[in-house]
Amino acid sequence: MARSLGLAAYLAFARRQPSQMGAIECPRPDGEVIWLHCAEPSRVRTLAKLGQRLTKQRPDARLLLTTPADVPLTQSLPAHVIWQPCPTESPIDIAAFLDHWRPDLVLWLGPAVRPALIDAIRTRDVPSVLLETLNPKIEQKRRRWGPEPIRGTLARFTSIFAQNDDAAARMRKLLGESADIHASGVLMEEASALPVNDSDLEELRTSLVGRPVWLAARLQPDELAVVLNAYRAVLRLSYRMLLVVVPDRPVDAMAMKAAILQDGWRVSDWDEGDVPKEDTQVLFAHSSEELGLWYRVAPVSFVGSSLMSGAGGRDPLEPAALGSAILYGPSVRRYLGSYTRLANVGAARIVKDADSLTSALMVLAAPDQVAVMAHAGWQVVSDSAEVSDKVIAHAHALLDNRDVPA
Repeated sequence: MARSLGLAAYLAFARRQPSQMGAIECPRPDGEVIWLHCAEPSRVRTLAKLGQRLTKQRPDARLLLTTPADVPLTQSLPAHVIWQPCPTESPIDIAAFLDHWRPDLVLWLGPAVRPALIDAIRTRDVPSVLLETLNPKIEQKRRRWGPEPIRGTLARFTSIFAQNDDAAARMRKLLGESADIHASGVLMEEASALPVNDSDLEELRTSLVGRPVWLAARLQPDELAVVLNAYRAVLRLSYRMLLVVVPDRPVDAMAMKAAILQDGWRVSDWDEGDVPKEDTQVLFAHSSEELGLWYRVAPVSFVGSSLMSGAGGRDPLEPAALGSAILYGPSVRRYLGSYTRLANVGAARIVKDADSLTSALMVLAAPDQVAVMAHAGWQVVSDSAEVSDKVIAHAHALLDNRDVPA
């Protein structure tokens, strides 16, 4: 495919760029290397989790993830994901990077693109997929003479996944009807359903018949008093309600349990084999290993590590995937995108202190309110999985040199 005039002019400009990349010290793993580039570092977990699903289905594949070198990486990456700074637009840096990693597939999460790098990927016949195309732009754009290279750069991708039908139509108008363009949806971070022991679930549901339950999950020690104060207030409205408390860190469990007992609550300890009795007020679990059980039992979950600054929040898609309405505090920077999506559709509600937590719990004492929130959260998770399914099926086809699905 011939390069456009705009892209050719840009490549001439890029050839004058000096090399800035040092030696690559991380060795290339054996087997397939699937390269994920995230132009927006705030969304690295979204792309990394997509890659993880893909590699679980390809045991010999490994993930390489790059982000712009000049933007700090603020989100933690899943295990076994290799991170590297993206090479500059210098042909020397690009050649060294591609020679070392020899990727088998590139998944590029926009909107910013690097024309010289993308052109080199296509020249080497490495299949590449652009995810999301609403507002494509040149990354690290500098003043230069010549036509805009956006159209020519987009044409160098093997396939493009657009956010919706309108975006896909605009791409076809720009690139021609022969371009491989798919309307999928916005790529969002996924959550797989946490596992559960079915016999434990059945036993617990039997013992809790008729009792309202709410869960305080992944709590930090300094959040415990807020939760207990809210619980004390809610008991005036619903005296049979059961609170399940799960610390964020097992190392804090004994001190938190002691604090609950000292505050005068009647406690059953799940890890000691206790099953909640009729007069149990707090069911205490020492670790988050069985959150799959607690999210299934509790119609409402307060996701902790979110009230006080520093902890950064915990994944809200876990309870959403299991049908639990979500309450959370304001300090959720690590998962801000997921909380925003859930809040925008009414699946999650922010609280700031014991009073606002109490108010939210009283509203959610109505089963119909809980059902609306839970359904909205499940819909977000379902939509996320549908987009990922399309991209993963397409990636398999490209890696296997099969006809890609329509």
